[in-house]
Order: sequence, then structure tokens, then C-alpha cells
Amino acid sequence: MLGEVFASVLAAARAGSPWAFERLYADLAGQVTGYLRMQGAVEPDDLASEVFIGVFSGLPRFEGDEAGFRSWVFTIAHRRLLDERRRLAKTPHLTSDDVLESMPGDDVESDVLAGLEEGWVRQVCAELPSDQRAVVLLRVLGDLSTEQVAEIMGKSTGAVKQLQRRAITSLRVRLTSQSVPPASGSEITGAR
Repeated sequence: MLGEVFASVLAAARAGSPWAFERLYADLAGQVTGYLRMQGAVEPDDLASEVFIGVFSGLPRFEGDEAGFRSWVFTIAHRRLLDERRRLAKTPHLTSDDVLESMPGDDVESDVLAGLEEGWVRQVCAELPSDQRAVVLLRVLGDLSTEQVAEIMGKSTGAVKQLQRRAITSLRVRLTSQSVPPASGSEITGAR
């Protein structure tokens, strides 16, 4: 989060300053890409690029604070994801399971362990109904409020709370009934 400098970075981006675009992108790109990846986007990096093209072209129309900006960015990401799903439903395509992702790095062991952990998280999230998965990912990866998620998804705040409650219950059951792969140096526990 940019905090106190958000307003000045936003103003500089609106004025066309490349460093400001980079700063806004760096602040949210990882979370947006993670959201798209966990939602099953076929090419999450490409889709995230499309999201930020939309964000940067729409900057003159955006009004609000940093929380509103995050919500606006994830609204664009959510809509781009829905557009991709509609487009792919009309044409044959490869699923994300069909696409081999390479994980280049200097430490092969770390790369393999990270891949196993990411694969397990993807599997667990994939087992949630799509609405529940979207709520959890927007709340956790997007760091958005319940009200913001409700607006993005076109649902009431109560419906979003219920979806979140069901998702967390389902995840808790899953975590306690199966062995959880070890997290890098940390222990995964139940609900907070």
C-alpha cells in the first residue's frame, strides 16, 4: 500500500509520469495476477496486463482514495476475468491444467517446494464453488472490504459475508481433515 504518498503518485500518473505508473503497477500487480491465477485464468499474466491497460487508460475518470482505487482495480480485474470466461466458452481452448508453467530460478529445491505449495493452494481453492472462491480471493489477495467485494460481484454485503463464512468453513474442514504441505518455515493453522 502506498499510504500517504498515494494522492501524489496518482496525480503524477494522471500527468503521464512513467515512474508513477510503475509505482501503481508494482503496488497491485502481484495481487491482481494472484487473484486471476487462483480464479483459473488461462493466461493470468496477460490478463493482468490487460487489467492495467484498462486502469491506466481510465485514470482520468477515477476519483477516490487508495481503498477506492484498490476496489476499482479489482473490479476491472473481475470484469476482465468474466469477459475471458465468456470468450473461452465460445471457443475451444486449453485449460490452465494443460499449460505447463516453468518456474525458473537458481534454487531448484526451493522452486519445486514452492510449486508444490502453490499447486496445493490452487487445488484447495478450485474445490470451492466459484462465488466462494472469488469472495475469499478478493478479500485476501485484494485486501478489499466486504462492501467492496459486494460491489464488485454485484451482490449484497450479507450475501458476501455468507459466501465468505461458507468458504472459510469448507477450508477449515479441508485443512483439518487432510495433511497440509509444509509452508516455508511456517505452520499453517486453522481459522484466525
